[in-house]
Amino acid sequence: MLRTTVTALTGLAALMTAWAPPAGATRTAEPWRPVVMAALGDSISAGFNACGWYLTCASRSWSTGDHPSVQSQYVRLRAADVVAGSTVNLAVPGSTSADLAGQVARAVSRRADYVTVLIGAQDACVSAERLMTPVAVYERRVAEALALFRAGRPGGRVFVASIPDLKRLWQIGRKNSVARGFWAVGRICPTMLARPTSTSVADQARRDRVRARVADYNAALARVCAAYGPACRFDGNEVFRQRFTTGHLSKWDFFHPNAAGQKLIAEKTYAMMRDWLTENDTADDTAGDTGPVPAPAPVL
Repeated sequence: MLRTTVTALTGLAALMTAWAPPAGATRTAEPWRPVVMAALGDSISAGFNACGWYLTCASRSWSTGDHPSVQSQYVRLRAADVVAGSTVNLAVPGSTSADLAGQVARAVSRRADYVTVLIGAQDACVSAERLMTPVAVYERRVAEALALFRAGRPGGRVFVASIPDLKRLWQIGRKNSVARGFWAVGRICPTMLARPTSTSVADQARRDRVRARVADYNAALARVCAAYGPACRFDGNEVFRQRFTTGHLSKWDFFHPNAAGQKLIAEKTYAMMRDWLTENDTADDTAGDTGPVPAPAPVL
């Protein structure tokens, strides 16, 4: 009886060895197909002022909007038959990096497989320079928020968009009396847009410092995304270096993107992540390379 048992076990072991994959072989992963997509961030991702007077217009969001005028990332992914389910827009106007972790928690509770992040303009758009979020604090907050997403949705992916160039907004609106009126009455981004016609050395230096802070935030985003690994994609400063015009800005505040501006962001960011559509699932726990981060383009 013992000899029979040993013989049977030996035969089973040989059979398992014969069927085992060769050493070093890798499992073919399923193509990326998120079921739930979520937009995280501030008023830009919320579509604020993109369709009406001081309204949140989620349908016009560059990320998850479904309005045909925008051709959002979601619409493009759906056309490519990638998104298999629904979307949720969790971006909140006025949010700063301090609010990102809470948005991530809500995305995890909604079982989001793919999230877009665009946040940081409000960390710089404060009433005084001294109140701008320090770069180290901003970086820590974003890193902690993305760590929450990884823990809650380990197979998910993250797209991180750079913060737009606030000085570009000043450049294209400073000679427009209507824009200046909105900026003054609404106290919109005073660190950059206060005294817009001033050419004093102090005001020019202030604008340069605020722009530098935004560039530093974007560099922090690149570092955090690289540390996250191949399941995170940074846009390489694509949004930051866009030469927005007044035709891309809401006529209700000359600050937020209108539908055309949202469409431009959608187009540029989609181009930075669309290779995910054809590659296998690369989400893992190893750090990856998001590629070189272009230096910010100078504002002329």
